[in-house]
Amino acid sequence: MIRRATKSDVQGINNLLRQVLMVHYEGRPDLWRKDAKKYTDDELLEIIEDDSRPIFVSVNDAQEVEGYAFCVYEIYNGDNVRSDLKTLYIDDLCVDEKKRKNHIGTALYNYVIDFARKNGFYNVTLNVWESNKSARAFYDAMGLVPLKTCLEKVL
Repeated sequence: MIRRATKSDVQGINNLLRQVLMVHYEGRPDLWRKDAKKYTDDELLEIIEDDSRPIFVSVNDAQEVEGYAFCVYEIYNGDNVRSDLKTLYIDDLCVDEKKRKNHIGTALYNYVIDFARKNGFYNVTLNVWESNKSARAFYDAMGLVPLKTCLEKVL
């Protein structure tokens, strides 16, 4: 079952946030701290209550979080150069490492796409770190294509 996150989901979301951090840390330890937390519990509760930053969770019958998709509304109106449009940005999508290959990620992604269509969004965007090969392969399989490329030169 996929639904909006509630405050009772904080512990499960935190577990997945730790898993995401470790994927990034292992891929780029020069950029990520090993023992850090993306959000405090108070920040997470604030996001859960913010309708412009919905978190969708996939839960099992016991209501345990098995995956999530953090989303953010990006609205461009009256910009000097950008067309007026409403984008739904997927800030983070994660499935518990023990539950991968059960199509939870696909279900979450499709839920986000359906939500965006029903709510008048023009597009759905996300970023993926090139060191996260499995995430890149997943998004390729979902039919996403590059919108822009961020390059770096480590000095």
